[in-house]
Amino acid sequence: MKKVIHTENAPKAIGPYSQAIEANGMLFISGQIPVNPATGTVPEGITAQTEQVLKNVEAILKEAGYGFENVIKTTCLLSDIANFKAMNEVYAKYYTKDCPARAAFAVKDLPMGVLVEIETIAAK
Repeated sequence: MKKVIHTENAPKAIGPYSQAIEANGMLFISGQIPVNPATGTVPEGITAQTEQVLKNVEAILKEAGYGFENVIKTTCLLSDIANFKAMNEVYAKYYTKDCPARAAFAVKDLPMGVLVEIETIAAK
C-alpha cells in the first residue's frame, strides 16, 4: 500500500508526479530542485541552490515523519560537474554521520535551468 506525501513547505510538483511516496517503511522523494516554495523563486549559484534543495528535502522528510538520519540513498544531478565540490560542501552540512549511499551525475539540462536536483530514498 502506498501513501502520497505532500507538504506546502516544498515546491509543488510541476508534472504528473508526487513530492514523495511512502510504501513498506520506505520513503521515495522525487527529485527536488531549488525552488523556494514560499516565493517560487530560484536562488543564484550552486551553494544557495543546494541549500534550498536540501531544505525542500528536509520539509518532505519531516512531513512524512522521517529525518536526514533515515536517508539511505541519494542521487545528485548537476548541470555542470565543476559544481560538484561546492554542492558537496553544502551536502556535508546535512549528512554528518552514517551518510547515505550516493550517486552524482552531470546532466545536459535540468528543469527550469537550475544547477542541481537531488532525489532521496529514506527508510525507517
